[in-house]
Amino acid sequence: MFFRIFAAANRISHFCAVIMVKNSQHIKHGLRDGSPIAIGYFAVAFSIGIIAAKAGLTAPEGFLASFFTRASAGEYGTYTLVAVQAAYVEVIAMCLVVNLRYMLMSAALSQKIAPGTSWVHRILMACCVTDEVFGISVTHPGYTPPAYTYAAALISTLFWASGCMVGILAGSLLPQPMVTALSMSLYGMFLAIILPPAHHDRNVLYALIASFVLSGLSAVLPGISEWSSGMRTVVLTTVISAIAAWLKPIKTEDNGTA
Repeated sequence: MFFRIFAAANRISHFCAVIMVKNSQHIKHGLRDGSPIAIGYFAVAFSIGIIAAKAGLTAPEGFLASFFTRASAGEYGTYTLVAVQAAYVEVIAMCLVVNLRYMLMSAALSQKIAPGTSWVHRILMACCVTDEVFGISVTHPGYTPPAYTYAAALISTLFWASGCMVGILAGSLLPQPMVTALSMSLYGMFLAIILPPAHHDRNVLYALIASFVLSGLSAVLPGISEWSSGMRTVVLTTVISAIAAWLKPIKTEDNGTA
């Protein structure tokens, strides 16, 4: 019995080693591109950790919550509701509305996955989606290897969860202006992801400008400004991408149109 277990473990380790060697280059690139995201995540999650501490979460609880959530707006809303002892259904509904945009990102990312990729990889890649990981995955040359997205998501998630944990432990020691300044680094990093494609493709630039303008207007227009930020993002993303696809469809090699 012992030898059977040992043989099975040996086969599993050999299989894992083969996968690591086969995808080592993709993993290396994913870790490289995910490292700047991880640094920005740590700073933002640090401020999220302060809110989590006020809601009564311990450091291990904050680490686990952030590791499996990885959504700044979603976690902020969750910890705020937890602090006022809201019902579970309120917390779940809030998370669904705020994070609906990830469904759109997952659908877009599916177009960058090579045909024949198993449904397991497709589901796992969708689970890895955050704004920034999505940004580097969809701009990856050619099809996006699952190992690339996994590596980028792993390192960024570890830093995000660690930042929340450290924020719970020591966040209250820093002045609020410093925490706010650290949080702004994430937005600058996201701009660094989306601006290079806009520089090379005029259609992407037009869509980017439209998103900035409409996003600003939606934040101040009566009625629409009362929507949650997540709902506004979903509606604007759907409208802008639909218009862009209609006016400037991506050409394919088969028939010349998308």
